[in-house]
Amino acid sequence: MHAPLEELTPRQIVELLDKYIVGQNAAKKAVAVALRNRYRRQQLPLNQRDDIMPKNILMMGPTGVGKTEIARRLAQLARAPFIKVEATKFTEVGYVGRDVDAMIRDLAAAAARLVEMEHLESNRLAALDGATYKLADLLSERAGVPEANESWSFEEEVYKSPTPEEQAAADEGRAKLVEEIKSGKWDNDLIEVEYEEKSSPFLQVFGPQGMEEMGLDMSALNNPFQSKTMHRRMKVGDAREFLAEQESKNSMDQASLHQEAVHRAEQTGIIFIDEIDKVAGKSGGSGPDVSREGVQRDLLPVIEGSTVQTKFGPVRTDHILFICAGAFHISKPSDLIPELQGRLPIRVELDSLGEDDFRRILSEPKNALTKQYQQLLGVDGVDITFTDSGLDEIAHFAAEVNAKIENIGARRLHTLMEKLLEDHLFAAPDCGPLKLTFGPAEVREKLGELIKDIEKNERLL
Repeated sequence: MHAPLEELTPRQIVELLDKYIVGQNAAKKAVAVALRNRYRRQQLPLNQRDDIMPKNILMMGPTGVGKTEIARRLAQLARAPFIKVEATKFTEVGYVGRDVDAMIRDLAAAAARLVEMEHLESNRLAALDGATYKLADLLSERAGVPEANESWSFEEEVYKSPTPEEQAAADEGRAKLVEEIKSGKWDNDLIEVEYEEKSSPFLQVFGPQGMEEMGLDMSALNNPFQSKTMHRRMKVGDAREFLAEQESKNSMDQASLHQEAVHRAEQTGIIFIDEIDKVAGKSGGSGPDVSREGVQRDLLPVIEGSTVQTKFGPVRTDHILFICAGAFHISKPSDLIPELQGRLPIRVELDSLGEDDFRRILSEPKNALTKQYQQLLGVDGVDITFTDSGLDEIAHFAAEVNAKIENIGARRLHTLMEKLLEDHLFAAPDCGPLKLTFGPAEVREKLGELIKDIEKNERLL
């Protein structure tokens, strides 16, 4: 686990990004500085913070070079709410598409999930203990734990308390049962648990893209949405986790969760808007051209700073970090409306990826493709190894296909690796333990024919 974001310098942020992303140092530096600036702003006195605007970023570069991955990893480092949207999904009023405010609602929902997960994690141990004692109550009769309850004496017309001996025996039996549940002795026994299922306190309506939730909390209207008591039969091991999650959720203050979600969305939210170049265009057009400029004009107030109603409360967008990205093959950044250009002051151009980059991508990142396939096939007992020259061959083929068909960057490696290993992925469960080594000969044998006639096999590559 890395140090908290507050302790990371831009240099350290870049080093962490290096573990997952090859090259693109200019883009990494830009986002690292933007992240550090956000921390710097939060250290200022309250009366000065509003004067510091977020330094939004415009990333330019072809597809598959790491634009989205940089933004996603950045959000993970910051433990910040993050969403990715495509600019082409939004259109101005009057054209079919989503309202730009929807991305703020999505960000607030992502912030709420993040806050809820953190709450569940921080309360996990206490919740597990609570769930264990609940299960002990349910299993006590089955386990033969003696009872030590008060009873009514009809002869004396008084309640009789258990004797010290009875109480000690009951406490000892219960403690032993709790330890047995924790050790997993009862994990495979079936049990029926009771829990409450709460109905959603929010109205749902049909929008242009289907069902969306309105920002109206109906819980204030005499609580029309009642909780339902449900019963579920499951194994004790599963029931312990399930009840722990229920207990943790019940201890959560929904009002505080919503308040924290709005705060996190406003102060640390990151929105990655991809394909921004697809809505770039000079004014004076008609039809789709009008719609493209309309999207920019609708995006502008959100990026400049406005208030959007969400089901968690109003969210101000002034200090949300926007990272826009596009290939800009046909259009140029200057084709964006001037006001939007001004709101994207940091410009970085990402480099196209070549054969050397592909070779590094295959083996260097923490989540390299080769490591992923080794882990997947290892589940079925297949030990797979790639030689250095074998990786060189895969990188060479990827660069060749990109050059001759369409350059989709590192995404081409996914297709080639899948083609290379598809037979083994299919047959691995039936083969038993197996050791495989992929050198240049094996790579050429499997991919050579496909690459040889690229035009014929274009749809497969």
